[in-house]
Amino acid sequence: MTESTHLYDLFHPAHYDIYLDINRETKQISGKTTITGDALATTIGIHQKFLKIQQVTVDGKAVTVTDDPAAEAIRIPVPQTGNVTLAIDYTAPLTDSMMGIYPSYYDVNGEQKQIIGTQFETTAARQAFPSIDEPEAKATFDLAIKFDEQPGEMVISNMPETKVEAGVHYFDTTVKMSTYLIAFAFGDLQSKMTTTKSGVQVGVFATKAHQANELDFALDIAKRSIEFYEDFYQTPYPLPHSWQLALPDFSAGAMENWGLVTYREAYLVLDPDNTSFETKQRVATVIAHELAHQWFGDLVTMKWWDDLWLNESFANMMEYVAIDAIEPDWHIWEVFQTTEAPMALQRDATDGVQSVHVQVEDPAEIDALFDSAIVYAKGARMLVMVRALIGDDALRTGLKAYFDAHKFGNATGADLWSALGTAANMDLKSVMNSWLEQPGYPVLTAAVVDGQLTVTQQQFFIGDGTDAKRQWQVPLSSNYAEVPELLTASQVTLGTYADLRQANGQPFRLNVGNNSHAIVKYDDTLLADILDHITELTAIDQLQLLQDQRLLAEGRQISYADVVALLPRFAASEATVVNDALYQVAGNLKKFVTPDSDAEKQLQQFFDRLSAAQVDRLGWTPKAGESNDDQLTRPYVLSAALYAKNAQSVAAAHELFTANRDNLAGLPAATRYYVLANEVTNFSDATVFDQLLTDYRQATDASYKADLCAALTTTPDAKLIAKLIAVFEDAATVKPQDLRAWYRGVLANAKGQQAAWDWIRQDWAWLEATVGGDMEFTTFITVTAAIFHTPERLAEFKEFFEPKIPTPGLGREIKMDTKVIASRVALVEDEKAAVNAAVAQVVQ
Repeated sequence: MTESTHLYDLFHPAHYDIYLDINRETKQISGKTTITGDALATTIGIHQKFLKIQQVTVDGKAVTVTDDPAAEAIRIPVPQTGNVTLAIDYTAPLTDSMMGIYPSYYDVNGEQKQIIGTQFETTAARQAFPSIDEPEAKATFDLAIKFDEQPGEMVISNMPETKVEAGVHYFDTTVKMSTYLIAFAFGDLQSKMTTTKSGVQVGVFATKAHQANELDFALDIAKRSIEFYEDFYQTPYPLPHSWQLALPDFSAGAMENWGLVTYREAYLVLDPDNTSFETKQRVATVIAHELAHQWFGDLVTMKWWDDLWLNESFANMMEYVAIDAIEPDWHIWEVFQTTEAPMALQRDATDGVQSVHVQVEDPAEIDALFDSAIVYAKGARMLVMVRALIGDDALRTGLKAYFDAHKFGNATGADLWSALGTAANMDLKSVMNSWLEQPGYPVLTAAVVDGQLTVTQQQFFIGDGTDAKRQWQVPLSSNYAEVPELLTASQVTLGTYADLRQANGQPFRLNVGNNSHAIVKYDDTLLADILDHITELTAIDQLQLLQDQRLLAEGRQISYADVVALLPRFAASEATVVNDALYQVAGNLKKFVTPDSDAEKQLQQFFDRLSAAQVDRLGWTPKAGESNDDQLTRPYVLSAALYAKNAQSVAAAHELFTANRDNLAGLPAATRYYVLANEVTNFSDATVFDQLLTDYRQATDASYKADLCAALTTTPDAKLIAKLIAVFEDAATVKPQDLRAWYRGVLANAKGQQAAWDWIRQDWAWLEATVGGDMEFTTFITVTAAIFHTPERLAEFKEFFEPKIPTPGLGREIKMDTKVIASRVALVEDEKAAVNAAVAQVVQ
């Protein structure tokens, strides 16, 4: 059952006094929340979940309340409408759910310790204190915390601490804010501090399991990001401090709590002496993303969760804008092109996908909205299109007006389009609503018809799809001046092709820069012209060509075998973005072969043909002064060489492992996984395996732990696979936050797939009880669907998951992923022979 009315419609809170007494040893919370506000009815609702309500008073008088479990609330009678003061005494359990108030566990010198942190988005603040737990219900908060404090421990929150009395820590009154952004943490923490040029105190906090210098990188990025945003937004950072906290147990990647941002350790702390450039980019963009939210999401917040994209899409774009400004040599927009763009295009091509803006009420369905490919990646591509259309001057002017109009309040998508459209003198709402309110995207077909150059748009599908005659206002971004800025109809005729080609002196292209959320299908004449001039294309142009050809093949508009024939043309590229697109296509070819078959042996030769020259050029060891592209390309070609079972590469990796066996963590971080995986796959015995598993248990470097997980799950040994499955439910080895990576690793291993698939089906109830309460839960379904590609696995997937479609929060994902697997199975079955023949022709 869904809530029929938002509780904010009945009561407008103005201020909260929250007192919490938290005992880690007994795992008990006792609290008292006093709320002043405006009652709009004589029976109001207050959210609570898992709280044991002991007493409720209204204006000092005890009242009898009614439970409303469907709304996760209690109903409270009040004597009259208008200003009232509620006081609610309650107790609650301290649970290990990674939601609400919860402990994080870590080891220091063999001793297990814990810190307490919070995660309230989307609807878990109600697990910590009674409240109107809705984004629009903004109020001010006074927080007081008592805990079983030990010497040397500290407590931090959204605002500075003002005093400590009788063991109670009091914090300054917050600005007006939403409940889901309240945060605090306490325990034995270390920190590093700096101050921005405008006087904002910036700090990074982590457990003492980390070296002090592991906080330096994040501190520098956070400081410079805030300084950039204050200038770009032309709006001051609205709080006295900005704390960044690494939590050992954290379900999501990071959370933008106002003034106290929380992160997975992997996305905040890093070893400055041995971390890959790719990891530094990822950590920097995560920090910049969360700090973008301090304005866009925190200062101005969506009215309701249907406009979640307002928060996430914008922050997802701004993380790249910010890092590009403060680290221009990183060329961070290339990462956008290799991660966000293909993720959005892949997901958004499945019929039934959600639109960016989705109506939602049920709390379980709210969590299901956090579809990273749509709300984050597609939404960011929408905003990149907006930025390209209106330019940075109008973007900044519009944003300043938006913040001025809505600060400390709430807004809708229409408010953003209005502010930006006014600044740009453009009807932006009509352009963007076609992207915001509709699922999917178009394929732009460019063709010469009776001598005329034409462009048409039609919705693109991977797998079966119902053509609903949707149209979009598509920025065409052509290299021919005769092409209009926007395609607003289903078709446009541009003129006589021969004349246009001669006048422009270059092949005709659309979506130059790959910023529009669309793909392009060129007819044979136009495509041949582009391929004849392929060396004149930029790296992004080449990435786009490979990306679009791959998607067209998956959408059955061209043959996948034709894409195979293109790949050798790009194998010598030194550009990371080209290699990313190249090896994404090559990696997909593995689905067309049976493991250990003659067809796979041919595919391995193909991988060797693609990668051998690059491996010779780059080698296994990073070189002083090499380019960022070389650092980022090396992992692609080494991975290809190992799949190819290239004897020299297998031997080189084995030699590196042997030489560094006593300090495997010290191997260069960018290539460490490949050394470890090669050993596990080709040389491992139980002794090596146990050494790596022990290293995993003891390591504090999140990057090294991720490498160990990814390597261990490649083992071909059935007994060792069984040992891995056995630790899935051992939280002392595999934290619940990391379980998905272990499961996916074994499932992707042809020798381990059956064991992993059996485990999740047999222990689904345990999995649901352990991680079912958070927004990451559905991704166990997603990663399963990303791997399955046979008729047998499709049938098993449907048999297991279809009965779970009625489960709140799971139905959409199950339906989507069933279609994803079905379309992949059909592609493989139909094109297997042609693809393998194309591979064989290349390696002859």
